[in-house]
Amino acid sequence: MKKVPEVTVQLPETKTAAENVGHRKSDVMHGAIRLVCLLTSVTALAVMTTAKQASSISLYGFSLPLYSKWSFADSFEYLVGVSAAVAVHSLLQLLINVTRMLRKSPLIPSRNHAWLIFAGDQIFAYMAMSAGSAASGVTSLNRTGIHHSDLPNFCKPLQVFCDRVAVSIAFTFFTCFLLAVSVVLDVVRLSNC
Repeated sequence: MKKVPEVTVQLPETKTAAENVGHRKSDVMHGAIRLVCLLTSVTALAVMTTAKQASSISLYGFSLPLYSKWSFADSFEYLVGVSAAVAVHSLLQLLINVTRMLRKSPLIPSRNHAWLIFAGDQIFAYMAMSAGSAASGVTSLNRTGIHHSDLPNFCKPLQVFCDRVAVSIAFTFFTCFLLAVSVVLDVVRLSNC
């Protein structure tokens, strides 16, 4: 009598219910971070694009009219552009996350996809940081004036404009922080792939 060799089949590992719940909580948290990132970048964009004010300043006894608008400074235009790009990126990622969660499929289907999301989040975080930093320099100069010349502090007569710009910059830095948190979550995902 001949012995028939046994054939074994290795089945893929199935995830336990606890692992699935853990991944879903992580997916919901990632979606929430994307939503807040979208909201902060749209807020930074909206506040900056509405920053304008007209006033006058007295310089050596002469009253000079002042008008300031966000589009007069290249760094403010850069901040608007970066905020818009981050908003689009966050919206697309949020839509992808929500549709995958509704279909109950994994948010990150492959390691290559995880690397792509990681790189995108990292690039947009650095862009937000550079836009906020560039706009901060101009705002600081507007608030303090130029010490070794007779140019005054422009934020005294243009207080509303300067305050709106400062709020926009603060939201831009908060967006950068949220993107950095998203990058950390991406690293955790990559380590689990």
